[in-house]
Amino acid sequence: MKEINVTGQKRTDLGKKASKTLRKEGLVPCNLYGLAEQDGKPAAMAFAVPMTELRKIIYTPHIYVINLVIDGESRTAILKEIQFHPVHVDFLEVNDQKPITIGIPVKLTGLAQGVRDGGRMNLSIRKIEVKAPYQQIPEHLDIDVTALQIGKSIKVGQLNFEGLEIVTGKEVIVCSIKMTRAALSAAAQAQA
Repeated sequence: MKEINVTGQKRTDLGKKASKTLRKEGLVPCNLYGLAEQDGKPAAMAFAVPMTELRKIIYTPHIYVINLVIDGESRTAILKEIQFHPVHVDFLEVNDQKPITIGIPVKLTGLAQGVRDGGRMNLSIRKIEVKAPYQQIPEHLDIDVTALQIGKSIKVGQLNFEGLEIVTGKEVIVCSIKMTRAALSAAAQAQA
């Protein structure tokens, strides 16, 4: 997984009015849900980050391990959730021992036999949820579609990646090859 550095500062004023003021100054209110616990639940640290620093991790298909530096204190985290109206970002602190669940982008490799025969590739999901320690999580999941025929599909249950536990349901279709009119007419002409 790629790494990126983001610098922020703790915020003491919480609430709608304080967050609105931060946004006017070009800062984005953020929370870091971490390893520290308060009353048996993960405690959140409130901080603010300039929007210019967040653009690098929000507007990209890649997943990152984020080195957060908040008032000089360094933490390792991943992006948990983004809310756009109003803008707010939640991060999840990670460590070596505790596995995390994250969606990893799917990358189809090879030219499917069904596409060569005139079918059309249909990618049904863009990310697959997996669970693993953050160091073992790849940038993308490569799925070989070379042998895929027209009318056939690849389901999540057919996939296996070393060191990763797949969380997405086994019956979810990752990709399939649909019949096109051109392939249908070519098949009809071949039979005639």
